[in-house]
Amino acid sequence: MVLLTAGCGTQRAGDTADAYRRLHPTPTGISTPSTPADFPCRGESPEPTASTAASTPSSTEPPTDHYAENHGFKVPIPLHGQSRCDGLTAVGRIKNALEPLRQRGDFAPDSVRTALTSLGYSAEKVQTYQHGSAGVGFLIDIGASPWCVEGTMSSDSTKADAFGGYPDGTGCEPPSGGH
Repeated sequence: MVLLTAGCGTQRAGDTADAYRRLHPTPTGISTPSTPADFPCRGESPEPTASTAASTPSSTEPPTDHYAENHGFKVPIPLHGQSRCDGLTAVGRIKNALEPLRQRGDFAPDSVRTALTSLGYSAEKVQTYQHGSAGVGFLIDIGASPWCVEGTMSSDSTKADAFGGYPDGTGCEPPSGGH
């Protein structure tokens, strides 16, 4: 009887929950991770980015073929922030190393491999292959940010791109399957 008169048992279960909600309000919105900020890198001129939303008509109907959805695992992961700047630096070094070969018309995969390994890339991580009759393709698994550099060299130009691997992959090689 003493316990009942002391007020024990008078608190209802809802009172505790209400007190908790007052101290810890429920968030009103879902938080989403922000996209890393890109900033101009050293030697890069800031260019205005054209809005693709204004020039591309949008449809309210869902796509019927699901190609992009089913092949998204093949799209390389873009680099942002300092990693993007490091990637641009690596691409510039690679293009500079390959330009003398391009100007001489030396499109031998072994020559490209030698030029790339002379930059300090491990021979085990550099792949080169014939790309048409007058071209060479290459892929470098750097293993650090930027993770990968891929490109081609032909009589017209040398192209290279740094990226962060693939969503469903474990290295710089495009995965063979996914969703």
